Amino acid sequence: MHIRPTIVVLAAGPGRRFLGGGHKLAQPLGSSTVLGTTLANAIQTRLPVVVVTTAALAPLVADQLAHRDTVLVDEDDARRGIGHAIAAGVAERASSPGWLILPGDMPLVRPATLLAVASRLEQHPVAYAQHRGRHGHPVGCSAELYSDLVTLQGDEGVRRLVARYPGVAAEVDDPGVLVDVDTEADLDAVRQALAAAGPASAAAAAEAASPD
Repeated sequence: MHIRPTIVVLAAGPGRRFLGGGHKLAQPLGSSTVLGTTLANAIQTRLPVVVVTTAALAPLVADQLAHRDTVLVDEDDARRGIGHAIAAGVAERASSPGWLILPGDMPLVRPATLLAVASRLEQHPVAYAQHRGRHGHPVGCSAELYSDLVTLQGDEGVRRLVARYPGVAAEVDDPGVLVDVDTEADLDAVRQALAAAGPASAAAAAEAASPD
């Protein structure tokens, strides 16, 4: 790989759909947490990693990332939507040759998948993970999209950029690119499937449990 994009892990949202005790990203998952597992997969790639989070959630990542790799946004900005978090993470690593946007509630995305998307940015301005024809995460953007990314606001994510710029899918045998933890049912399904048979089963179980 000739370029080393930064993985921007988004961990600032309030997670309103999760009605269990505590924030969804802080929920135990195996020997770690939902966010800790997502972050560990990102770190395994050996690509630069930055996490965008709030002061309340920052302790979740203190043992995995240096303080300089943690971008804090205030609670009000976090509630305004994902766009602000993406802009903050990208601006923090403005000199990066690109960025992979990875939601912190996607603990099944494999390190190899992140690297597959990163490699596509060598030839394309936008790349994204895809499993069996379905678009998933992460979404990668090259440095030429910097101005677009740092002006994102509210609930505006990178979907508009995927539609606007020539992009390419990284087709991966990783159903985890489609699985996020929004509800207690999602979390239970991921836990059960991981305990039983690993990530491939987790995807099917989580999709079955989620109303989405």
